[in-house]
Amino acid sequence: MPLALLALAVGAFGIGTTEFVMMGLLPDVADDLHISLPAAGHLVSAYALGVVIGAPLLAAVTARMPRRAVLIGLMALFVAGNALSAFAPDYDWLLAARFLSGLPHGAFFGVGAVVATNMAAPERKARAVSLMFLGLTVANIAGVPVATLMGQSLGWRSTFLGVSVIGVLAVVSLALLVPRDGTHAPSAGLRGELAALKSLPVWLALGTTVAGFGALFAAYSYITPMLTDSAGYADSSVTLLLALFGVGATAGNLLGGRLADRSMRATLFGGLISLAAVLALFPILMRTAWSAPIAVVLLGTAAFVTSSPLLLMVMEKASSAPSLASSANQAAFNLANAGGAWIGGLALAAGFGVTSPALAGALLAVLGLGVAGVAYGVDRRRAPQAGRERLVAGNVPRQSETVRS
Repeated sequence: MPLALLALAVGAFGIGTTEFVMMGLLPDVADDLHISLPAAGHLVSAYALGVVIGAPLLAAVTARMPRRAVLIGLMALFVAGNALSAFAPDYDWLLAARFLSGLPHGAFFGVGAVVATNMAAPERKARAVSLMFLGLTVANIAGVPVATLMGQSLGWRSTFLGVSVIGVLAVVSLALLVPRDGTHAPSAGLRGELAALKSLPVWLALGTTVAGFGALFAAYSYITPMLTDSAGYADSSVTLLLALFGVGATAGNLLGGRLADRSMRATLFGGLISLAAVLALFPILMRTAWSAPIAVVLLGTAAFVTSSPLLLMVMEKASSAPSLASSANQAAFNLANAGGAWIGGLALAAGFGVTSPALAGALLAVLGLGVAGVAYGVDRRRAPQAGRERLVAGNVPRQSETVRS
């Protein structure tokens, strides 16, 4: 695999750290800025909003720019957003800085996925994508816990300064390791990129992402009360247990990359079935202290097995606009984050019990499986038609041949 994938993984590590660390720093930020905890929670929403808006917008605007330059520029914007967060004088400033930090998130993964697949051999494209996303999953093992402890010990501002340093390292790595050749974008331009998103298979693939990862976040958003109220763990143990989720996500990401190179569709279906089964078993696994960590690892593994095939499927269906399509997939991922948490919260509010968000997630995984099945059916119906069109095109004599005859 090209060494340039390491540069992409470093950027993904920084992005994963800044995205998830805010959850652990909310009480510290609220106390320091003299705001309520719900108001501090809006900082998480501001970042997610930045991802949803920035992913398709920045990918479309930079459609004709060299992808290496785009990656470096996006990471520079990421550094600026986190540095402004560290020096934010008040809540409104920090809210705007978090939004700015989220803007390059989706576009970086979108453009990075295209660069990764272009540098890899055809039979290793999914593994190349999974190695880029390795930075994101490892961030949940090491980056987020370390950054949280740093913020709690040295102040929350130090966390964002540390993330800015990671971003600078990513900029340097991208400049040194990503080759200038082979990273130029096609000349389709903004109109061509947007036209590629009119395809029904693209939207079915994005819908699978929303439902599949919505299933994950319906449960993961409420994993702490499940571990404490159901499994009986102390609050101090939760950080270590959440690191186990990162271990499972890393394993699932690498496994999904290998399997998707053999069969993308089978890996996607298998991952969604596994995710539904794990979530359905959550109420049982969360009853005891010994089985709860197993459930956390399995949740991360089953969910992230689907990450590479989902991204590659979106890119395949929008082959003329892969950067925009893969960036849109990141926006769909964050919509899944917000929507899954909302649906899991509805289950809790209805009084179905502390583990009920996992059952809601299981239903979402089944929904994702259904959408993936519809997408498969659409592809099967379109395949014969596409074959006939290619056959007809192949039988039409070229102009020179007509003249000679």
